[in-house]
Amino acid sequence: MEIPKAELFSVLQEFNPWWTGQPVADLPDWERAASRQIRAWIDDHETKRALLLTGARQVGKTTLFRQAIRRLVAEGFPPANLLYATFDHPILKLAGLERTLQAWDELFPPVSSHPRMLFLDEIQFVPDWQTWLKHQSDFQRGRRIAATGSASPLRDASTESGVGRWETIPLPTLSFAEYLRLRKVEIPALPEVRSLRHLFDWSPGDFSRAATLGRPLTAHFHEYLLRGGFPEPALVNDLTRCQRLLREDIVDKVLKRDMTALYGVRRVLEVEKIFLYLCYHDGGILDVPTLSRELDGINRQSVNNFLDLFEATHLICQLRPHGYGKEVLRGRSKIYLADAALPGAVLLLGRRLLEKPDRLGAAVETAFFKHLFTRYYPDQPTFSYWQDKKNRDLEVDLIAQTGDRIVPFEVKYHDAEPTPRKLKGLRLFLEEKKIAQGYVITQRWEDFGIIETHSARQGHEREPLNAKILAIPAPLACLWLSD
Repeated sequence: MEIPKAELFSVLQEFNPWWTGQPVADLPDWERAASRQIRAWIDDHETKRALLLTGARQVGKTTLFRQAIRRLVAEGFPPANLLYATFDHPILKLAGLERTLQAWDELFPPVSSHPRMLFLDEIQFVPDWQTWLKHQSDFQRGRRIAATGSASPLRDASTESGVGRWETIPLPTLSFAEYLRLRKVEIPALPEVRSLRHLFDWSPGDFSRAATLGRPLTAHFHEYLLRGGFPEPALVNDLTRCQRLLREDIVDKVLKRDMTALYGVRRVLEVEKIFLYLCYHDGGILDVPTLSRELDGINRQSVNNFLDLFEATHLICQLRPHGYGKEVLRGRSKIYLADAALPGAVLLLGRRLLEKPDRLGAAVETAFFKHLFTRYYPDQPTFSYWQDKKNRDLEVDLIAQTGDRIVPFEVKYHDAEPTPRKLKGLRLFLEEKKIAQGYVITQRWEDFGIIETHSARQGHEREPLNAKILAIPAPLACLWLSD
């Protein structure tokens, strides 16, 4: 279908008000942590790579791009050399990428010594976008391209062609600190903690003072678990409406529209059943044969295929068991949803989530994993979980590994002391792997500090543990991992 040129010009001018000297309106003054990475890419004039900002629907990718454009215009970059286009708009989707760029060139022929900056939103709707982006990176030296995508390509040859052609920044939902800023909640004047391991050097007085300052964060943290980190729903004061937006604008559109449009999925009912099952088991170890039996015999291969699609559309993250070789390949995956508020919204729990210890604990674990993943992603860590081979009740919820450094985390969000007996899995892992430090994420503020404990090995229970375990209240842990 041929799009009238005048209509295409009109759409582009509407999306690019800076061409006519108008301000970039309706943007927050504060910027998310990911804006620093975007800025670093913009300032690196030597790089030939494109930038790919990935994340779930409505997570804030467009806002970050528009803030970057606002900053460039304010610094004197030629406005006509800045293009923003979103390919989930029907006119631009029909026109296609090349026709859109031709229209831009007709409106503003490239004459400046500055490069042409392209900010392309929802690029997954452009056919064969990976090959196009590869060719642009290889041959178009006068263009710098940043793109967003709400769905990642599944593993194929075109995916491999992007290696070395673009760098990827994953954008999760709002961190706890970002949520507080969005809701205009004053953050306590807590000590700056650049790395959680620095807390091992604190004195009992340091822990006590920080706990006193941080206690008021608990209520806001619980609201964060209920409302989630998608910016638009998180701003809605009415919780019922907030969670309805999460269901309708995030989950339903991915399951019923994106799965069909991008991956050709036709069995939408099966997709919905599996996602509902994952909401009931968020943060749990998934047994695919059990899921298959419980969901009317959906075959195992279909289940695994749908799990890959959920991951490609940024709705879930899968963790493999800690270890090497066959124990990892044959092991079951642990599943985390993209945001801690999604299961409660889908299951219509509302505030009842806070009255269900198991559901609340799962939400905290999901939120903590997201913060851990985001904070250490630039270091290219491996995330996993661990279970003892002899006793699967002994486990460690999360393990982050960067190079030779292995850091285990256990989440115990209960209104009870994290006693050594409750931490036997963590203690055993520390001893077996000869690791000096481990963490437990807790609910009670009075537990903040070093836990004195002993060996977990049978026959050595009275010997001191040759490692330290630090208990951190979940709101503080997430806040310190936010920036």
